[in-house]
Amino acid sequence: MREKSEAMSDAKPEVLLFDFGGTLDADGVAWKDRFFRLVADAGVSVDRASFDKAFYDADDALVGKLPRELSLAQTVQRLSLDLARGLGGDSALARRIGTRFLDEALAKLAANARVLEKLAERYRIGIVSNFYGNLEATCAGTSIGRYVDAAIDSEAVGATKPDPRIFQAALDALATSSDRAIFVGDSLPRDMEGARRMGMRHIWLHPGATSACCPADPVIANVSELLRVLP
Repeated sequence: MREKSEAMSDAKPEVLLFDFGGTLDADGVAWKDRFFRLVADAGVSVDRASFDKAFYDADDALVGKLPRELSLAQTVQRLSLDLARGLGGDSALARRIGTRFLDEALAKLAANARVLEKLAERYRIGIVSNFYGNLEATCAGTSIGRYVDAAIDSEAVGATKPDPRIFQAALDALATSSDRAIFVGDSLPRDMEGARRMGMRHIWLHPGATSACCPADPVIANVSELLRVLP
């Protein structure tokens, strides 16, 4: 599949596809890692394995259970409460970690919205995310919403990255093909692998990385670097 991507690399891109969590809202740091830092900052002592289990339990419990109109703030609130309970904490802990998480996410989304504003002059923009079923409302309610032409949610599609079906749903929604699209994401096994399977060019967002995901594809440390590396 990689050969197909490189063979198509001369096609002019017309669509940019982005991951949401860990990409547009954090410049390369996953939700789980951010919550772990915030829990530690709140004075909770927990080993990483126990934290990861509590996070995944809280995260999985929300998939398909949230109203489609739920905002990012409400989503973070629900996740924070379930995570705090899983760690033996209370609503006060949930508020502390949830408020800080949301403040940081909104600030980063606002900064990256300015990048999307410039990119939207040249590309149509889509979001492809393993989410809870409310991705469209989540994006629409933030500063990036006005620049998003399609928001493809794994729960709505019935397929999660790296399954090619979720990427194809985005291409169909934007009436384009894999050789005309570029995917930007922070996860090697989900974002980069999924794009590879589609023969789609891809850009790995990974602060501190010393090499790209694939030889022909760039690596960036933050979303603003797209203004430098994109054709």
